[in-house]
Amino acid sequence: MADGTSDTRSSNQMWGGRFASGPDAIMEEINASIGFDKKLYAQDIRGSKAHATMLAHQGIISAEDKDKIVHGLDTILSEIESGAFEFSRHLEDIHMNVEARLAELIGPAAGRLHTARSRNDQVALDFRLWVKEELQKTERLLTGLIGAFLDRAEEHAAAVMPGFTHLQTAQPVTFGHHCMAYVEMFGRDRSRVRDAIERLDESPIGAAALAGTGYPIDRHMTASALGFREPTRNSIDTVSDRDFALEFLSVAAIAATHLSRLAEEIVIWSTPQFGFIRLSDSFSTGSSIMPQKKNPDAAELVRAKTGRINGSLVALLTVMKGLPLAYSKDMQEDKEQVFDAAESLELAIAAMTGMVRDLTVRTDRMKAAAGSGYSTATDLADWLVREAGLPFRDAHHATGRAVAMAEAKSCELAELSLEDLRSIHASISARVYDVLTVEASVASRTSFGGTAPSGVRQQIAWWRERL
Repeated sequence: MADGTSDTRSSNQMWGGRFASGPDAIMEEINASIGFDKKLYAQDIRGSKAHATMLAHQGIISAEDKDKIVHGLDTILSEIESGAFEFSRHLEDIHMNVEARLAELIGPAAGRLHTARSRNDQVALDFRLWVKEELQKTERLLTGLIGAFLDRAEEHAAAVMPGFTHLQTAQPVTFGHHCMAYVEMFGRDRSRVRDAIERLDESPIGAAALAGTGYPIDRHMTASALGFREPTRNSIDTVSDRDFALEFLSVAAIAATHLSRLAEEIVIWSTPQFGFIRLSDSFSTGSSIMPQKKNPDAAELVRAKTGRINGSLVALLTVMKGLPLAYSKDMQEDKEQVFDAAESLELAIAAMTGMVRDLTVRTDRMKAAAGSGYSTATDLADWLVREAGLPFRDAHHATGRAVAMAEAKSCELAELSLEDLRSIHASISARVYDVLTVEASVASRTSFGGTAPSGVRQQIAWWRERL
């Protein structure tokens, strides 16, 4: 996709008299983009129809030519969607392929379509439309994933499990609360998607090669026809801007990172050593040699696709980092990265939504693990602050002695005798046992955003209303 105007019939004619012999095989190979940018056919045709309609409205082309162009473009769209259209590498890109076929269908009127535009603003339009549609699709997919987590959180709002820091047992939480952490993560991703749509919602068509055009075009008309909020405001920036693609990849990379963290937990939780969940057969595979194995392959592949998406972001950042204004051919290397990342992200979100909905939660294993590692130690320290009036640091020290005693006796904190606990601090009474169970621990965490089941249910209700 290079700048310049186009004619209609062959590669040599497209380039005009400056290139009498045309590019050789190597140049054709490096220059052609039709192998991947044909994905933009619907956006290209949609943009051309809007442009032709505007040209006729402004009296720049005749209504008769506009009707021929629109009818021809509709025919081409049908041919492509039916598989009858023959794409040619000699015609370089989707724009030339469509325009050449249009000339075959309607004759000289096809040459009027490129009035007051360049391939520079044309590709910017096509790509921006595609990214906008992809972001809208991503928003829908993220909404579905959030919905799946809300269902599991509501189902298990009071199911106790160990909470971790450093992958070591820290404090008891509920599985519902843990699910809601992912709701927050993917909610931020959904918000970033909406922000990205808001920023890219400007129409590039009419910027032409880089300086605008002397024709009396109506860019607000084409912007409205194509569903954009308004036209872009600087023609140089318009044709050199790929921020919308970079932002899509940034959004995708952050969302993929969240998906990868979830995938890692699914891999860990599904091991026999944890046994917190059981994956359905739909999202796991067996071993070719070990009949007992049930491998979390879908989660592992989601984890791996994050690397591809991150790589796409770095690749496009590197392409763009040294380009002077305005358009450079380097920018042809933008689309494959975005197309690949979009496909990977769509698949990863869909797979993860399926896994979350289908997995079996083993609440018995979670509850058994919740009390391990002296997870209610902080509750003992808090009790000493509230009931005995100790400064927290003193309470922390006393609790540490209680943990050391329990370790020496190979028992849990709740299994220490009252005499044992009083040997640590005389003010400890039998009421302390009320806070040493995991159920009491999670029920006490009633601060806003805490793990208490009542708070979890409030957050679920808030998110359901927001969605």
